[in-house]
Amino acid sequence: MQIHHILERFGIQSSNPGGFYGTTATLELSSPEIVSSSPVDGNLIASVKPISEKGYHEIVEKSMEAFYEWRMVPAPKRGEVVRQLAEQLRLHKEALGTLVSYEMGKSLQEGLGEVQEMIDICDFAVGLSRQLYGLTMHSERPGHRMYEQYHPLGIVGIISAFNFPVAVWNWNSALAWVCGDVCVWKPSEKTPITALACQYITNEVFKKNGVPEGVSSLVIGGPEVGKLMASDVRIPLISATGSTRMGKSVGAAVGARLGRSLLELGGNNAIIITPSADLKMVVPGAVFGAVGTAGQRCTSTRRLIIHESVYDLVKDALKKAYTQLRIGNPLDASNHLGPLIDSDAVVAYSNAISQALDQGGSMVVEGGVLSGKGYESGCYVKPCIIEAENHYDIVQHETFAPILYLIKYSGDLHQAVTIQNRVPQGLSSAIMTNNLKDSEIFLSHAGSDCGIANVNIGTSGAEIGGAFGGEKETGGGRESGSDSWKIYMRRQTNTINYSDNLPLAQGIKFDV
Repeated sequence: MQIHHILERFGIQSSNPGGFYGTTATLELSSPEIVSSSPVDGNLIASVKPISEKGYHEIVEKSMEAFYEWRMVPAPKRGEVVRQLAEQLRLHKEALGTLVSYEMGKSLQEGLGEVQEMIDICDFAVGLSRQLYGLTMHSERPGHRMYEQYHPLGIVGIISAFNFPVAVWNWNSALAWVCGDVCVWKPSEKTPITALACQYITNEVFKKNGVPEGVSSLVIGGPEVGKLMASDVRIPLISATGSTRMGKSVGAAVGARLGRSLLELGGNNAIIITPSADLKMVVPGAVFGAVGTAGQRCTSTRRLIIHESVYDLVKDALKKAYTQLRIGNPLDASNHLGPLIDSDAVVAYSNAISQALDQGGSMVVEGGVLSGKGYESGCYVKPCIIEAENHYDIVQHETFAPILYLIKYSGDLHQAVTIQNRVPQGLSSAIMTNNLKDSEIFLSHAGSDCGIANVNIGTSGAEIGGAFGGEKETGGGRESGSDSWKIYMRRQTNTINYSDNLPLAQGIKFDV
């Protein structure tokens, strides 16, 4: 499927307006166009006119108006609209997945998988629309009933990152919509074209169902738009995905106005490999975790913490596996990984390797930037493996690139867990073991301090049904499944007195 045909399919031209509410676009511009070029081949995809500050405020006002109408639609009816969106995503899966792959650089299978995540969260949200449960409880006062219920929150501001340019938006929006909220989405300025495609699909479904303009809005621009959203008192919840540095800025701005923030930030994920680990499980789990999406997942495997008794065995197996990796155009299914997102990412990759070696690391599998035929964009790099120590400054930081650090431990599992936990981030973690005791320790209070802890699978590849998120500098947010929907609603406690008296709580007497 050719890219220009995909763009036509989603109504995308060479130059596009950057603010949408429903099918209407703001036209006033404030800065030069944002140009989207593919890291696959360096070619221009399209350009987008950024939203102006005036246009931004118009969209937020329109969203507030839409909320007052949308919140009154019964939740199962809202779910029916989301169900229809899932059906349209199924029809557009190949086209949208291809566009994701081409604009972001991840493999075609991962691009298609990202659209499948959107379909899955829509299906989850449809069921949820009939399960927005509260609690009932017994009152200490006779003739009284108490219960809790959840109400729509208002506008949900979504700030998404380039590495999952469509799925993370839909993790938030699908749940927010069935909860009765409306959404204003600021996508990464590195991947605005996939956002336009999603807005086009959503517009078609919402228009068909008479959904008010403003329930799904798109604002495209740079960091200044994110700052407007974070400080906007009209937006009670900001869900932001990106770097820890960005999250601290957003969290501070939202906290200053006592708003809510849902933060999904950096990861520094490790797999502990114990003496009983099955090598047939270790190698594919570690390799995919380290090189999938060219190491540009927040759940990418950054560190392998390997017991000394199997260290050399694991190292040799990884070296052999890395010789089989194919790097190239991600639209070619025979390639395992494509490019980094842009030249800045390539610089960060090269700098990280230099720092790791300067700080005492030794190269196991050589890295480097690729050039020549097929690599003209300058964004293709070789996945590398470096022996290192956990305390190295560069190991303590997240580098969005396919760099894997090997760290040896010689003691018991508690030593390995301590090494794993001694980083600022706390997103995903895993252990490879056939020892039941080790797996239970890893999952216990004394084990992994991450929001995600896996046994005999890698650190990436989360499912929709579970809550996704992490602790410490990962931000503490939870998205997707389980009871993550509650962040998009406000909880209210209700007490009903159906007696003829007015007894006070705690037995207080107040005679008039």
